[in-house]
Amino acid sequence: MYTQSFNVPDSTDGSTLKVVPPAASAHEEALQTQFDARIDADGKIEPREWMPEAYRKTLVRQISQHAHSEIVGMLPEGNWISRAPSLKRKAILIAKVQDEGGHGLYLYSAAETLGTSRDQMLDALHTGKAKYSSIFNYPTLNWADVGVIGWLVDGAAIMNQIPLCRCSYGPYARAMIRVCKEESFHQRQGYEALLVMMQGTTEQKAMVQDAVNRWWWKCLAMFGPPDADSPNSVQGMRWGIKRISNDDLRQKFVDATVPQAKVLGVTLPDPDLKWNEERQAHDYGQIDWDEFWATVNGNGPCNKERLGTRVKAWNDGAWVRDAALAHAHKQQARQMKEAA
Repeated sequence: MYTQSFNVPDSTDGSTLKVVPPAASAHEEALQTQFDARIDADGKIEPREWMPEAYRKTLVRQISQHAHSEIVGMLPEGNWISRAPSLKRKAILIAKVQDEGGHGLYLYSAAETLGTSRDQMLDALHTGKAKYSSIFNYPTLNWADVGVIGWLVDGAAIMNQIPLCRCSYGPYARAMIRVCKEESFHQRQGYEALLVMMQGTTEQKAMVQDAVNRWWWKCLAMFGPPDADSPNSVQGMRWGIKRISNDDLRQKFVDATVPQAKVLGVTLPDPDLKWNEERQAHDYGQIDWDEFWATVNGNGPCNKERLGTRVKAWNDGAWVRDAALAHAHKQQARQMKEAA
């Protein structure tokens, strides 16, 4: 759902994948040539086809980080299900959180086609080795936060994810088609919930404005560091994994959101935000990248809480996984006995 951390290596030693390693043999050179031709023709790479190891590793990192973000992303809103203000809002929020779990399932499955097991990916998440979107390391203080997450956070996610429907890796691109359709619903329900609040009491309107103030800059950071500080982006775009640069996606999001905020009746918390007639786009202020990197590296307000909750859920669910495996083995033994 949230793609900012796709520009961040899982490792903490600063290593990045910058170039395609040279082919080790004439045969691999031929395979590399075929791969490059497929990419240049805007074709799709499928799981059983040859691909450079750096391409494979980049996809595993990106898709697994995406999956982790979906699963961790269930938490900030999930704790509001029991406190939703009406049965309608409760049903909508339950459906949304369930969708996010499904998105994680699609994405883990897509990553598994690259030869990495789900257990490996989840172990990397639970031990803190893998990254996920920084946006989910902030608290949801009131009901307006749930609406703002739908409007702004999911809106930023859609801006990021629609180009992924054209990703060069087939399983990832196909998974994103359904994900984007469901994210569009999430964005609309969040915006509609805020519209209702903005027609309410003075206190409700103040809650919405406060939530917008707290989430706006964090949403702009979701698109990742500036292009000049994003070494993975160039290679990702060369491979057709990434289609639009971080800064261009961020600009598209700002330009799309400003008129929505006007209709909603809220002020975006940026005194430098203004229309630039020459660029035909909005200028906006400086993002606090120190806060972004601190949060990505595990020092945000809720990093430890979010990760701890995921680890606890995994440990508490061990008996379910064991029971399912035991049942599967029992069924397999029964089928083999009947076949004999």
